[in-house]
Amino acid sequence: MFCAPPTSWLALLSTAALLAGCGASDAPPAATPTVMVQAASRAPAGGNIYSGEIRARHEFDVAFRVGGKIAARLVDAGAQVKAGQALAQLDPADLELNASASRAQLSAAESDLATARAERERYAGLVKQKFVSSTAFEAKENAFNSARARLAQAQAQNKISGNQASYGTLASDKPAIVTAVLADAGQVVSAGQAVMRLARPEEREVAIAVPENRLAALKAAQKITVNLWAEPKIIVQGKLREIAPAADASTRTFLVRINLSDPPPAVQIGMTARVMIGDTQATPLLVPLSAVSDRGQGPHLWLVVDGKATPRAVTVAQFREDGATIASGLNEGELVIVSGLNRLNAGMAVQARPAAMPEQQR
Repeated sequence: MFCAPPTSWLALLSTAALLAGCGASDAPPAATPTVMVQAASRAPAGGNIYSGEIRARHEFDVAFRVGGKIAARLVDAGAQVKAGQALAQLDPADLELNASASRAQLSAAESDLATARAERERYAGLVKQKFVSSTAFEAKENAFNSARARLAQAQAQNKISGNQASYGTLASDKPAIVTAVLADAGQVVSAGQAVMRLARPEEREVAIAVPENRLAALKAAQKITVNLWAEPKIIVQGKLREIAPAADASTRTFLVRINLSDPPPAVQIGMTARVMIGDTQATPLLVPLSAVSDRGQGPHLWLVVDGKATPRAVTVAQFREDGATIASGLNEGELVIVSGLNRLNAGMAVQARPAAMPEQQR
């Protein structure tokens, strides 16, 4: 005989079925995994780019032609000076005293010559009258010649002293830029000691240091371009002008000068520049080593395309210390997944997050 279950049992069974149905349909969705990505970019051509300084082709030091104490410095470093413009002046007191002493010596020499001439003429008359011997006349003749020679010496010395008085002002022979000040007012300098360094701005070039194993590539380069760090948009064509005959004793690099062809006015002496040897745009794309995977079908990269993980076969040109260079199969700017490749499946929805660049990872 069939007995109906109690009402409490039916309530419990209904509640259990209801809870089972709700659990199956209302489960929370799985979280979208976050992956670290990096945009594909060109490999830095470090071996083909050199940092250097804009310099003038003609640089020279200027100095006083006489020694003395610098009384005034009239220009500062970086000043543009004209031909004949005064740069510095010596204390004129000693130079004027020297010129006065030279003039006094000249006057004394002229007086001595006049006296010797008079004595010679007097003795010439006496020797004709045979009041004195010819030996005495010859002595006066020699004294006259000596006085005449001393006068010539005094005249020459007076000209030198006059020139030296004008040497107290240091001036530039040609238009130039003051690149360095090597002595200041109040300092005592000797003749020929460098006081300032000038540069002629007509021709400008870049000075770089190149290791010996790069000289052959530099000599064979068909294209050399230069741009400024301060103004990257300014690009100037360069030409190899000079390679130092010997390496620097401390750095063991060779000083190389790259001449600039028609540089714009923005290229100023002293600015920092980059010299690019060859075609730097032909460098391959670089990805981190961790981004390359191989599951038995050759090297692959995982990309984020439309929010999904997408594998792609690529050709690796070279494995380097700073990453792997990709010869084909990858376009510049595509987002490459750089970590967690073993947990990825094709078509998996992922959330991209930028990773550090290769140079920061090292």
